[in-house]
Formats: sequence, structure tokens, C-alpha cells
Amino acid sequence: MPVLMWLWSLIKSVLNAVARVVVVTIVVALILVAVRLSAGDGLANNMVLSLDLRTPMEDKSAPSLLELTASKLSIMDTVFGLDAAARDPRVKGVFLRLGTGDLSVAQAQELRDALRRFKTANKFVITHAQSFYSGGLGDYELAAISDQIWMQPVGAFFAAGTSGGTVFLKGLFDKFQAVPQFVQRYEYKNAADTFMQTDYTPAHREATTRVLQSWYDSAVATIAADRMMTPAALVAILEESPSSAEFVRERGLINTIGYDDDAENAARGRAGAGARVTEFTEYLNKAATRPRNGGPVFALVHAAGEIVEGEDKATLTGGGTGVAGDTFAEAVRAATRDSDVKAIVVRVDSPGGSAIASDQILDALKKARAAGKPVVVSMGSVAASGGYYIALAADKIIAEPGTLTGSIGVVWGKFAIGQTLESLAGVHGGEIGIGKNALFLSGMQPWTEDQMAEVNAQADLVYEDFTRKVAEGRKLPLERVQEIARGRVWTGADARERGLVDELGGFWTAVDAAKTIADIDANTRVSFRDYPRREGLFQRVAGFFESSSTAMATLQSLNMLVSSDVVQSLLSGIRAGEGGAQLRAVDLPAH
Repeated sequence: MPVLMWLWSLIKSVLNAVARVVVVTIVVALILVAVRLSAGDGLANNMVLSLDLRTPMEDKSAPSLLELTASKLSIMDTVFGLDAAARDPRVKGVFLRLGTGDLSVAQAQELRDALRRFKTANKFVITHAQSFYSGGLGDYELAAISDQIWMQPVGAFFAAGTSGGTVFLKGLFDKFQAVPQFVQRYEYKNAADTFMQTDYTPAHREATTRVLQSWYDSAVATIAADRMMTPAALVAILEESPSSAEFVRERGLINTIGYDDDAENAARGRAGAGARVTEFTEYLNKAATRPRNGGPVFALVHAAGEIVEGEDKATLTGGGTGVAGDTFAEAVRAATRDSDVKAIVVRVDSPGGSAIASDQILDALKKARAAGKPVVVSMGSVAASGGYYIALAADKIIAEPGTLTGSIGVVWGKFAIGQTLESLAGVHGGEIGIGKNALFLSGMQPWTEDQMAEVNAQADLVYEDFTRKVAEGRKLPLERVQEIARGRVWTGADARERGLVDELGGFWTAVDAAKTIADIDANTRVSFRDYPRREGLFQRVAGFFESSSTAMATLQSLNMLVSSDVVQSLLSGIRAGEGGAQLRAVDLPAH
């Protein structure tokens, strides 16, 4: 009984602390809304945005339930932020930090498209890199669009080309007597090769080599055009990598050698007297970077992550990860029912996953088109296998030249580890099944010859259905689809040549395509409505103020407020007061 009383006291203590934080946050939100309506967003009238892209980025940010801290900057956060900054007369330019983020070629291309749009609004971009550490070309491909590129003295330029690798584990499994059993449709569907092979198969090597060559070709063409040199001249310089900052400056790949504060001062000077350098994340939190009010409404369905069956299982600390079939199909259905929505833009950044969930989402998108909603897909770094499958309902598919897509095929299998347990630990796993195939999915026993025949039959059915839907969706002869499918991954550039995508470009290219299909003037600014809807606390509070873009910006800035030293000190005080009691209570039963 004392233990139960202690446990109940502990639970009440935690709930009271959480309730106080939530109530205080809502009250502060309401006060700030009133203040912001008359005071503006607090940003300077002459700004240079400092954008640091030196850490790996995801395509989509994952909001937390309470949103007490800012989400990690994502590709699409940056795309929307730069769009807002291009229209903001207070923003004169961007000070970009690069060199260690190891951006993929496709990510660099999406961000480059966003910066190019930003520059067409008479804005500038100045980039500083301490070194270009990555041997890949993504970071430098993005830097190349800058008005000025700075490198730190004695910095190193490693950008040289494109590469990739696979770890083959079959030898290890053989030692442990584990039995991997996978079927693939067909020879290019190499996801299971890491388990089934000891080296590249001819098909695996061929497809990988072609992807790397396509990345290299598109990056070289873009960089050479931006740096105003021939591709051959650029390749000659890249072949000298790794090289020094002085070497690449003399050959025109960078403009100036200096430290980060020197480059920042140069950006501030270009912006004019009184310019303030503002962190990009601060701008995101304070400015209305997502067009949500006014103009035609487009639904934005962001499918990022592995495709799985069921519902999105959000936690108390953040949103779920991946693309859940039930959740995303319902999101598309909700967008279809919404009479305000003029078109649906689907952003896909997914390597695939469940064929069942993919088919569920595809069906919802087909019904959206049948109901008169234009559907356009924007592909991120990867939209392959199931990620390509869900794009087949689109009126148009837009991909970056470096996007990984296609992979029209099937892989299915399992591991049998019954002998592994016995040989390693002397553990014997016994199983009993009633019914001929009750142990079909057992992780202990390998499939029999008859069961393998059934696995192959199921793989054939899925593959035939996949290729037929590609033929229907892309209006291609089935024989042609069967030639370019076979599980092969293509880059966006190669996929376009084969009719698997319609156009090369980024997110805004997809938006422009949706405008055309929806008969909306190209110069009309559209607003976006997220599906699935974000369910953070501040989004719920914001629902009361959707008619005011200023109030919306206020709520966005709460992340900055709650992260400030003053508020964090107050919250720490609350936590410390409760935490002391909790610690003492926890200690008691232990003595």
C-alpha cells in the first residue's frame, strides 16, 4: 500500500508539472498574439540570413507534440524559408555555411533550385566553407551557385566525384549457420544482395555504376555552368582532388580565401549600412514562411520515410516516422473531400516498403484524380520501389536529375536462425504448428522446397501487378515497362529518358505544374494545407487564429521564446522543484 501511494503521488506530481507548463505556454501564446498584432515580428529591416547546412538533413522535419524546441532544419523547411525570404524586402541575401554536410546530389539540386529562385529576386548568396571535406559533389554543387565562395586558409578541397559501396554479409551468415532466403524480381532488385551474395553481381554492378555516372554527369554539368567553365576543365580540376584552397582559388572554383567572420562581414557589407545577420532558424520561427492564407489552396501530402501498414504511431515527444498506409490514405481522402483544395502536391522521399500500404495510398490518389483533383508528385532524394509505386496516380511526376527512383520490382524473404542459436549458444528452439504451413513465417525454420515455390508465386503476382500499374499510370506499353523494370534503380535524369518521370526539377517545378493542370495563373501565389495535419500543441492553438497570418507568425515564434534562456530557467525551476520530490520518493523503497 505505501508503494501504491508513493506511485500515485509521483504520477500526480508529473501530471501537475506538465499541466502547469502547458497552461503557461498557452497563456504566453495568447499574450504574444495580441502583442504581435501591433508590434510585428521583431525582425530587422535589413537582414542577411545565416544558413548553416553542415549537418546531414532529412527531407521532412518531424514536429514534436508540444513543440517546445525547434525541429531540426529539413530540406523542405529550407525550401519554404527561402521562398518567403525571396519575397521579403527586408532580406537582402544569404550567408551560407557548407562543407561537411555531405549533401546528396539530389538534395543539393533541390536546394540549388531554391537558391536560384531566391537570387532571381535580386538577392545574393555568399558561401563559406572551412573545407569541402566530403569526396562527393553535393556540397560543392550547391556552393557553385553562390555569388562568392570563400574557403578558410589551409582548407582542403576533397570534392572529387561520386562513389558508393555495399557490405556483403553472406560469409558471416555462413559462419553462424544462419539461412537467408530471399526472392527478387528481378536481377537488378539488389536489396537482398547484401545478405545473399559475397560481391556485386553483374547486374548490381551495372546498375550502381550507371547511377554514379549519372550523378557525376549532372553535377559536373551544373557546376561547370555555374562557374562558367567547360565540363572538361572542371573534370581536370576535380581529378587533382584532394587539393588546397589556394589551388582551387587559382582555378576558379572559389573566389576568396578567408575566415568565416570575414565572409560574414562581406555579406553584411553587401547588404548595406545597418544590416543584421539573422539565423535562418530564427527567421523560420518568426516570419510567416509557409503560405497558409490567401490564394488558391493546394494540399501538401509529405510522404517521407519507409512505407508501412497501419496508422502513424505518434509519441508524446514527437510525430511518428515513416509513411503509414492508413494515415496517408486518409490524408489523401480528406484532401479530396476538402472543397477548398484545388490540387494535391505529393512530396515523396521514400525508398519504399510495404506493397500493401503502397497500394492503399495509390488507390486513394487515383480516387482523388477521379474526383477532379489534379495530383502532382515532387520526388526528393529517393522515390523508389513503393516510393515510385505511390506516384503512379499522378498527372505529372517531377524529379531532380539525381533522384533515385524506379526500382520496379519485388524482394521478399526471411532469415532462419534455428541452427545459429544452437551452434552459438547451445540454445535449441522448438516450434509446433497445427496446419501444413502454420510455421510459414517462422524465423527458426527455413522454407521447404514447396514453400519456396509459393514464395516465388507470390512474388510473381506482385511483380506482374506492379508492372501493369506502371504501364497504365505512365501510358507505356507493358513490354517497354518490363524492359526498364526488373528492379532497376534509375536516376531522375535516366528515368525521364525512359518515360518514368515527366520533368526534371524541384518542388516549385511541381507546384507550377499543378497550377497549370488546375488552370491557375502561373503568377498566382498559392497557399498550402498540410495533410496529414500536424497535431502539435501550437498547431491546435493556431487553429483559433487561422484568419490572421500575423498571429500565425507569432505562434511560430513561440519555439524561439520557449527556447530562450529566461523561459528555460523558469521551466528548469519547475522541473527542479518537482524533480527533488520525485528523487526522494524513488530513493525510499531502495533503502
